[in-house]
Amino acid sequence: MVTKQFSGSAEDADLRRADSLAREIFSDVANKWALLIIEALGEGTLRFSELRSRVEGISHKMLTQNLRMLERNGLAERTVYPTVPPRVEYTLTEAGHGLRATVDGMCDWTYRYFRHIETARRRFEA
Repeated sequence: MVTKQFSGSAEDADLRRADSLAREIFSDVANKWALLIIEALGEGTLRFSELRSRVEGISHKMLTQNLRMLERNGLAERTVYPTVPPRVEYTLTEAGHGLRATVDGMCDWTYRYFRHIETARRRFEA
């Protein structure tokens, strides 16, 4: 069994604390656009326009903001190629792939319980 090491303080790792780094990270990645971008990049390296096509409904601004956040948190890498016009590609880092495993689990959960949730919503709204 591998024990995970955390070099910061216990307070920084406590999601229950409003001022913890862990909560800030969780808040960054636990939004619908970030999850969808991570899922799309999990399939391989993509250019900005390819990502925008795969994440239906996302605006240019939201895609840019979320890609910057993922890069800031070390979950995605941005590579700029010196061409005219510049070619920019995005790919998940090792940490990003680790998070994608969690996103995949959430997707599996959604598929597994979709009918249950749909039924519960109809019952609730009746």
